[in-house]
Amino acid sequence: MDNNNNILYNPILSELNQKNQIDGLTLLKNIRESKIKACFFDPQYRGVLDQLNYGNEGKSRCQDRSKLSQMTEEDIIKFIHEIDRILIPTGHLFLWIDKYHLCSDVNIWFKETDLNVVDLIVWDKGKLGMGYRSRRKSEYCLILQKSPKRVKDIWKTHNIPDVWCEKVKKIHPHSKPIELQKVLIEAVTDIEDIIVDPAAGGFSVLEACQLCNRNFLGGDLLT
Repeated sequence: MDNNNNILYNPILSELNQKNQIDGLTLLKNIRESKIKACFFDPQYRGVLDQLNYGNEGKSRCQDRSKLSQMTEEDIIKFIHEIDRILIPTGHLFLWIDKYHLCSDVNIWFKETDLNVVDLIVWDKGKLGMGYRSRRKSEYCLILQKSPKRVKDIWKTHNIPDVWCEKVKKIHPHSKPIELQKVLIEAVTDIEDIIVDPAAGGFSVLEACQLCNRNFLGGDLLT
């Protein structure tokens, strides 16, 4: 495994296995090209809140989320381009999206990259959320692979269901399923590989890495 000095241009900016307080784009730009096998990205976008316009951002269930710094679509595209740069060929991006973005044209996010959509996992959170018609109970992990697309010898786990049921204790507005992230990490990386998360939020990816003996490199503006 490459050590931290070989992965980063400036090791002082961020450390392995720490909750680094750092801007996500700064963290990504500090990583050398084609060094990473897997990256998670959970953008903080306003899309669904603006489209649904519930008028309840001041209520307790939406207050924490509405206070987070919002990413524009241009910001998200910049993140994805940097992720494309740091991934090795055949490396994977696990991108968290909601139903609004799943039904929208997110392909613009991947233009001028070598990233290809290869799978989708539905995360059944086990509780009802917002919705005018159907109530939202799921989020979605869109799986992308950097060219060339390959499965043999790259994706090692073949019993992951495409609907994953896991309840989480909400410690952050963007809390994510640790066990699902753990099995995804194990599917595409080896022990002591480095997993990147530039918008770490509640640092669930760090916890997943600790469970499967991988190294975490990530951070957030707030820790």
